[in-house]
Amino acid sequence: MSIENENPENENLNSEINSTENQSVKEESVEQNSELETPANEHQEIEVTEENFSNLSLKETLAEMESIVNKDDAHRFSKQFNALREQANHKIADELEDKKHDFVEQGNPEEHFDNHHPESSKLSALINIYREKQDKFHKSQEAEHQKNLEERLTIIERLKNLYTTSEPGTNLFKAIREVKEAWGNAGQVAKSEFKNLNNNYFHHLKMFNEMLDLNKEYLEQEFAHNLEKRQHIISRAKELLDEKVVQKALNELQYLHKLWKEEAEPVAEEFREKTWEEFKEISNKIHERKSELIAVLESEQQENLDKKNRVIEELKTLSAPQNINHSFWQQAIKRVEELRAEFLKLGPVPKKLSNQNWTDFKQVLRDFNTAKNDFYKNLKGSQVHNLEEKLGLIKTAQDNMNSEDWDIVVPLFKKLQEDWKKIGHVPRSQANKVWDDFRDACNTFFKNYRDKNNATGDNWKENYKNKKALLEELKALNNEEGAVEKIETIKNSWNAIGKVPKDKLSINTEFNKTLREKLKLNKINEFDLKEENLTENQLTDKARKIKNQIADLESEVVQLENNLAFFNSPTRENPLLKDTFDKLDAKKEQLESLKVTLHNIIVGE
Repeated sequence: MSIENENPENENLNSEINSTENQSVKEESVEQNSELETPANEHQEIEVTEENFSNLSLKETLAEMESIVNKDDAHRFSKQFNALREQANHKIADELEDKKHDFVEQGNPEEHFDNHHPESSKLSALINIYREKQDKFHKSQEAEHQKNLEERLTIIERLKNLYTTSEPGTNLFKAIREVKEAWGNAGQVAKSEFKNLNNNYFHHLKMFNEMLDLNKEYLEQEFAHNLEKRQHIISRAKELLDEKVVQKALNELQYLHKLWKEEAEPVAEEFREKTWEEFKEISNKIHERKSELIAVLESEQQENLDKKNRVIEELKTLSAPQNINHSFWQQAIKRVEELRAEFLKLGPVPKKLSNQNWTDFKQVLRDFNTAKNDFYKNLKGSQVHNLEEKLGLIKTAQDNMNSEDWDIVVPLFKKLQEDWKKIGHVPRSQANKVWDDFRDACNTFFKNYRDKNNATGDNWKENYKNKKALLEELKALNNEEGAVEKIETIKNSWNAIGKVPKDKLSINTEFNKTLREKLKLNKINEFDLKEENLTENQLTDKARKIKNQIADLESEVVQLENNLAFFNSPTRENPLLKDTFDKLDAKKEQLESLKVTLHNIIVGE
C-alpha cells in the first residue's frame, strides 16, 4: 500500500508518531466520559419541559391530542401526548365528579348516576390510533436500524481493508476521508449495538493510524483538519450561549458533542487539552442556563399560585353572600364564569402544591353551586304563588272574552294585561302554557272587538286612539325582562284593531318603524314573533317576505361553505376559521327557524 506523494525520507518517525497516537488514544478515553452516551437521534423526541395543559378545556385537550395524532412525525411527541392524555382523564374525572355531585344534590340516589362521559370514546380512539402509529414507527425504525447497522459494518470493513489489503497506488488520505464522511452520514442504529459498533470503528481507525506511523505528512493533515472541525464546533457552541430557547440549545449541544467525538479526533498535542477545556467550559455555561431557567419558572409558578389563591378567595366570598336575591345570583353566576376562565388561563403552580390548589378550586365551585341551588329551590315557592295569580287572570279573561259590553270589558282587558306584567316569574315548566292561554283569551276578545268595529265602520276614530296608545306603549319599551312578551301583546292588540281614518294612515308606518327598532334592540327576528289576528292579505305578505329571506340565507350559507372548502381539513379549532363556523351555525339556525314559521303559516297554525 502507498500514500500519494509519500516522502521516502520519512522512514524514522516511529517513536514520534507512536507517541502522538498514544496521546490521542488517551485523550479519547478521557473525553469520552464527558460526552453523552447515546448517539444523536434523527428521530429525536420533542422535549416537554414543565409544559402546562391545565388552562385547556377538555375539548381543547382532545383537539391537541388529535393534532398530534395527525402529524406525520407523531412519534416525536409522545411525552406531550401522554401529558395531554393524563390531562384529559383528569378533566373527564372532574366533570363526572361535578355532575355526580349535582345529581346527588338534587336528591337522586348515587347508584343511579351514569358514569359514562360523552368524550370518553373519543379519548380511547385517539389513544388507540396513537399507539398503532407508535407501533408502526418502531417497526419501521427497527428495520431502518438494521439497514444502518449493515451499512456501518460495511464502512468498518472498508476501513479495515485500508490498512490490511489496500492496493498499491491507493490514495489513503482521500480514502480515509471518504470512510469518515460515510461514517458521519450513516444513519442511527439500535442503542444496544451503538457502543460496540462505535468502539469497533475507532479500534480500526487507531489501527489505520498506527499503520501510517511513518507518514507524518498525513498525520499533520489529519490533525489540521480535525482542529478546524473542533474550532467550528466551539464557534457554534458559543452562539448557543445566546440562544433564547434553552431546550433548543441543550439539544444542539448534544449533537455537537457527537460531532466532537466522531469527527474531531485526533488533533496535535499542543491543541488537544486547550480545545477540549474551551468546549467543556462553554458546555457547562449552557447547562447553567438550565438552572437559571428553572429559577425563573419557580418564580413564575409562585406568582401564578398567588393569583389562583386570590381567585379562590373571591369565589368563597360569592359562595357566602350577605344580600341574597335573584339579581345577585345572576350577576354572581356571570362573575364565577369569568373567575373560572381566569383561573384556567393562569400558568402552572409549584408541583407540590398543584393538586391541593386544584382541589380547593373545585371545592369552592361546588360550594357556590350548592348555595345557588338552595336559593332557587326556595324561590320555587314564590313562583307557585305567582302561578296561582296568573291562573286567576286567565280565568277572568276566558270568562269575558266573548262579551260585547265594550265599555266595561275593554277597560277590563287592559287592566288584566297591566296586572299580568306586574306578576313575577312562574315555574319554567308552566311559563309557556299560561302565557299562551292568557294570550289566546285576549286575542279572542280583541278579534271580536275588531270584527265588530269593522262591521259597523263607524269607530275609526276610536281605532286611531287605541293604536296611538299602543304606539306610545311600544315606544316606551326597552331591552328589559319580559320585553318579548310585551312586544307580542302590543303587536297582536294592534292587529286586532280595525281601520283608522285615511288622514291618519301614517300611524301604521310609524308603528312598523318603531317595531323594527324595538326588535333590533331586543335582538329578536321579526318572523319569530307569535302573531295573531292577521288577515289573509297580511299572512300572504308575511309568507312572501319569509320566502325571500330564506332564499337570501340559503345563498349566504352556500357562500360560507364554499369559503371553508378552500382550506385543507377545515376545523372549528382553527382560530382563523372560528368566526366563519360561528356565523355559519347562526345562519343555519335562523334558516331552520324561518322554515318552521313559513310551514306554520302555510298549514294555518
